[in-house]
Amino acid sequence: MKEATGELNMTVVALVAVAAVGALFYFAIWPMIQRAVVQQTCDVYGTGWVAVKTGAEDVNQGSNATVSKWACCPQGTTTYNAQTCKPAE
Repeated sequence: MKEATGELNMTVVALVAVAAVGALFYFAIWPMIQRAVVQQTCDVYGTGWVAVKTGAEDVNQGSNATVSKWACCPQGTTTYNAQTCKPAE
């Protein structure tokens, strides 16, 4: 019985560790990857353009996934402005 309890504890520890690594990836690393990909798109416009989230989101109907919209804005811009920014598509 003691061995079964010990193995159950290790299983719980392993599941919590996997969940923690997944949460770290989803909330910290994935947004950095997304911004880096969009920044490469903005570099096509020139060196003075930066990637900025538009605030709008699109829902993929097939998977119900919410996708953030991005735009390329002039350097120094921190918020989306439809007149000065270009969509990053």
